[in-house]
Amino acid sequence: MLSPVPVDAAEPAEVPDATPDAMPDDQLMLAYAGGDTGAFDVLYARHEGALFRFVRRLLGQRLAAEVDEVFQETWVRIITARDSFSPQGAAWRTWAFTIAHNLAMDRLRASGRQRVVQVHDDDDEGLDAVQRISGQLLNGQGQPVDAAHPSAEDVAFWRSAGKRLLACLNELPDDQRAAFLLHHEDGFTVEAMVAALDVGFETVRSRLRYGLKKLRGCMARYLSVLGEGA
Repeated sequence: MLSPVPVDAAEPAEVPDATPDAMPDDQLMLAYAGGDTGAFDVLYARHEGALFRFVRRLLGQRLAAEVDEVFQETWVRIITARDSFSPQGAAWRTWAFTIAHNLAMDRLRASGRQRVVQVHDDDDEGLDAVQRISGQLLNGQGQPVDAAHPSAEDVAFWRSAGKRLLACLNELPDDQRAAFLLHHEDGFTVEAMVAALDVGFETVRSRLRYGLKKLRGCMARYLSVLGEGA
């Protein structure tokens, strides 16, 4: 609690308002709800990539054609719900990812039985996924890859690993894939995932445990390079 200001205290210097780029997400959302459209532009630029990537990887190859629509619907929901957002609830990022998660899961449930699809990686999506999840790429001998000057063999090895990872993610049950992506790629804590997924703590831990176990088995060849058992 702030101490009361003495009556004879000097008038404090006026502190300039923080620029939108420096404001935290929650304050940006409140500013947008108050009519500051520039605050929304900052929020969108800050989180566009992560939200799109999450929706794309959660929907997977079988619903790749619906990624743009779900992504756009996520932002429409964020816009229309701006007046109901409260920083006393979930943090803005958790709130936004919850919206994206729920919309994507609705599409997955509506799509019915999963089809077997051929995974393509023309834009190095898999390579990006491996980098984000592993933190550092190793070559086929388990040595760090020079990111600035990778050899052709290193690039080929990890493109292959990335393509395999996308295929393995597609094979996971939808709820396990969502949990894995939120935790291992987007950095959500288990507590934040409980709020985002609206399930119990142990349910989240179980989804993570079983999803990771399946991925380890599916990615055994590449994990052996990292010195991790399947």
